[in-house]
Amino acid sequence: MFNLLWLQSAGCGGCSMSLLNAESPDLLSTLAAADINLLWHPSLSEETGSEVVTILQSILDGETRLDALCVEGSILRGPMGTGRFHMLGGTGKAMMEWVSELSEKAHYTIAVGSCAAYGGISAAGDNITDATGLQFEGEVSGGLLGETYVSQSGFKTINISGCPVHPNWVTETLMSLALGEHSHDAVDLFGRPRMYADQLVHHGCSRNEYYEYKASAEQPGDRGCMMENMGCLGTQAHADCNTRPWNGDGSCTKGGYACINCTAPEFEEPGHSFTQTPKIAGIPVGLPTDMPKAWFVALASLSKAATPERLRKNATSEKLIYPPTIHKRKN
Repeated sequence: MFNLLWLQSAGCGGCSMSLLNAESPDLLSTLAAADINLLWHPSLSEETGSEVVTILQSILDGETRLDALCVEGSILRGPMGTGRFHMLGGTGKAMMEWVSELSEKAHYTIAVGSCAAYGGISAAGDNITDATGLQFEGEVSGGLLGETYVSQSGFKTINISGCPVHPNWVTETLMSLALGEHSHDAVDLFGRPRMYADQLVHHGCSRNEYYEYKASAEQPGDRGCMMENMGCLGTQAHADCNTRPWNGDGSCTKGGYACINCTAPEFEEPGHSFTQTPKIAGIPVGLPTDMPKAWFVALASLSKAATPERLRKNATSEKLIYPPTIHKRKN
């Protein structure tokens, strides 16, 4: 039996909502198949009030084994380091304190969502609540638990980042932990599970033909590539959203929305509108991962010169105008 405790800190609850969309199988069937016992989840469990406190205290007292501590939402340290901006209801104790103490008992500590991992939306702007991630504050190691923290199994916090996370990123990570298959090499530089973070959102994008020829969308609803004008960061975002569709069929780019790189630390403050592409001398500032700027400029010029009229027209249209040409075999 693999015991899992799920706490919700400062956030919208969107990662839990996304998790409930797990399918083939559903969430509860997945947990049961992996022999994962859900000790408590604020939305899925029946226990409330003193019953919850009893569960938490039994973990701290060493009576209940805590295999995985999942925390959703950023940790609020304010005001003045007290954590009293977010008290766990009915306990008289800050969520910050509960997470700190429970993490010392956990065999694995997991940040679910970019808020829990890096601070996320809750840490944007002036961050008057002093919101932070579990072991990162933006791109900088530290956060609530500190750079040197390791769980009972000797691992740093596992950051299943995303806003929200894909349900399968969570279930696959939990199954890997329950089977004892997790390793230090299983996560990347920012603690993200590599089974999705070693991919790019660009991979499998339905707009890739437009990207190849630099046939770009100019306004919302256009069919073309959204990188050049619409702020899309799919060529830089580490996630498999287009090869592992959401709800079996969708993704941001497929739905006509630019990728905002929500799995990355500090995505919430790009310094410009999410739907605009900053440029210098007409060249997008954010270029595809691992591509030198000179190469991109040269290839983009060649691609635009070779853009088929079909793609050029379709790119700035809300619907398909010109289908691909039908080629007949010569007799």
